[in-house]
Amino acid sequence: MNAVEVRDLTVAYRESPVLWDIDLDVAPGVLMAIVGPNGAGKTTLIKAILGLMKPAAGQIRILGKPYRRVASLVGYVPQRGTVDWDFPTSVLDVVLMGLYGRIGWVRRPGRNERREAMEVLEKVGMTGFAHRQIRQLSGGQQQRVFLARALVQDARVYLMDEPLQGVDATTERAIIDILHSLRSSGKTVLAVHHDLQTVSSYFDEVLLLNVRRIASGPVSKVFTDTNLRLTYGGRIAIIKDAP
Repeated sequence: MNAVEVRDLTVAYRESPVLWDIDLDVAPGVLMAIVGPNGAGKTTLIKAILGLMKPAAGQIRILGKPYRRVASLVGYVPQRGTVDWDFPTSVLDVVLMGLYGRIGWVRRPGRNERREAMEVLEKVGMTGFAHRQIRQLSGGQQQRVFLARALVQDARVYLMDEPLQGVDATTERAIIDILHSLRSSGKTVLAVHHDLQTVSSYFDEVLLLNVRRIASGPVSKVFTDTNLRLTYGGRIAIIKDAP
C-alpha cells in the first residue's frame, strides 16, 4: 500500500488549471522533494492532498484511505509566511496543538502531553524557548517550532511546504537530520523544496512539477538535465552537489 496515491488529479482556479491530470505514487519510508518553478502548483498539491482544496477531478488516498479518515496520521508543516506570528501564544502551546487530534479540543493537555511536547522541543533544539512568545522568535526558530508541532503527532505521513525556506545553515542541517530520522523509522515525507543543489543529498525521490507531472521517482533516475529543462522551460541545467 502506498503512503500517498494520487490519480488523475486536476485542480483549477476560476476554470484555469493549476494542476492538470497528476498521477503520483509515494511508497512508505520515502523522503520526496516536490520541485518546480514558481506557479507550478507545488503548494496546491500539498493542500489538495490535505483536503484543503477541492479538486476539479481525480482521487487522492493516504495510506489507502481518504484524508478525513486518516487525518490523525498526517502531519503538516505550512509555509512560514502563511502563519500569523503575532498571535499571542507560547512555543509550548503551539506544539501542544499538534496533540489536539488525539485528545480533542475540549480536554486540556495534561502532564503527559506536556512531557511529550517538551521531548519534541528537545529534538529540534528549542527546549529553552518553551515559554517564549512565538513572535519573539527568529525565522529559523519559528520553523523549528512548527516542525515540532508536526512531530509530536507521531504521524505516519508528513507534508511540508518549504520547511527550509529562510532558515540558517545550522537550522537547515538540524531539520534535514530530523527528516532522515523520520525516514529511518518508516515515516513518509513530502516536502516542497527550492534548492536544486541539495536535492540529491537530501532526498531519496523527487517529483518534478510544472502544472503537469514532468517526472517522479528516485533522484538518481529522475533528477536529470533533460527533465529539469522540461520542468523549467529550458532555462536551467542540473546543478551538481558541491563536493
